[in-house]
Amino acid sequence: MPTSDNSKSLNLKDIKQDETSDNLDTEVFQTLVIEDVKYKTRLTKKFLNRKPYEPVDPKKILAFIPGTIKKIYFAKGKKVKEGDKLVDLEAMKMLNSIFAPDNGTIAEIYVKEGDLVSKNHLLMLYK
Repeated sequence: MPTSDNSKSLNLKDIKQDETSDNLDTEVFQTLVIEDVKYKTRLTKKFLNRKPYEPVDPKKILAFIPGTIKKIYFAKGKKVKEGDKLVDLEAMKMLNSIFAPDNGTIAEIYVKEGDLVSKNHLLMLYK
């Protein structure tokens, strides 16, 4: 399907909700505006209830796998260099190391040794 230079892609800001209801059985129609043409359509419940995108914050150190905190190498307020080992995380009897992504200072530590953490659990915060 050929496209012209003046074509406009779907922008989520162009989606307007026509009716809302707390009843999940009621259909919710949406109006999409693409190239000044209005289309009335239904969007899935999964699409309507999706989690909004959050860009990755490089100042947050997150657990990439669920496991147990075995060792914390730096205390709050200490300066770290890129590549320094911050935390040892044991998962499935394997020791995983989390390294400093950048130079900085540890602003806050939210876990202690022996804590069980889930995936994407906030471990440390950088300054």
